[in-house]
Amino acid sequence: MTGPSTAKLVEAVLAARRHPEQGFRSCLGIVRLGDRYGPERLEAACKRALAIRAHSYRSVESILRTGLDKTPLPAATAPTSAHPDHDNLRGPGYYQ
Repeated sequence: MTGPSTAKLVEAVLAARRHPEQGFRSCLGIVRLGDRYGPERLEAACKRALAIRAHSYRSVESILRTGLDKTPLPAATAPTSAHPDHDNLRGPGYYQ
């Protein structure tokens, strides 16, 4: 049994190949990692792999082997402005 993140990762692996048949072995390997590590850990690893756009068996296996699936994903941070506020910077009013 797989979860939604595992299913999305399998779809991403198949979509990345010119011929989807080329991704079958990778997908089977990803699903079989659930036998070794358990379905909860596999789901967490696939969620992390999707977040970092690492769509491969090796990436998921590495996440599981190193235990990264047990750590929370870093929160998405809002992009900072390109220029910080500073006294030496001229604003748009300077040029009018």
